[in-house]
Amino acid sequence: MAGCDWLRHGRCVLITGATGVGKTWLACALAQQAARSGFTVLYMRAPRLLEELRVAHGDGSFGRRLAQLARIDLLAIDDFAIAPVTAAERNDLRELLDDRVGTRATLITSQLPVSAWHEWLNDPTLADAILDRIVHAAHKIALKGESMRRKQVMP
Repeated sequence: MAGCDWLRHGRCVLITGATGVGKTWLACALAQQAARSGFTVLYMRAPRLLEELRVAHGDGSFGRRLAQLARIDLLAIDDFAIAPVTAAERNDLRELLDDRVGTRATLITSQLPVSAWHEWLNDPTLADAILDRIVHAAHKIALKGESMRRKQVMP
């Protein structure tokens, strides 16, 4: 992973696990390595990304924003599937991933295991389309253990 071949091949990395096990830390470490290797990187929490796309529909910049996101070498989406998703958000997610599949890398972190994403998307047709774009050729990392925050000793 540190060699960035997954980025050069436009692969996805899916990091799952319970709260506090290090998903965001690992995602940020991979994103930082990508940036140090000369790749363009954008980190966003999923709720903020989906909200940004919703607003872009309203102000007429949706197509332009999708084009900008399609050019970024690594899009790191943190906290995927943390809240229910609307029909419009599902469509936006599919559009976003359509532009990236096979050409640009996407890194996703989620507390929800990948096996539950289809149900979370709550639309069989769109869920199939979205998951087909990100799951099959992805590197999957399922972190286990207790929260690292609980292990920290306070002075």
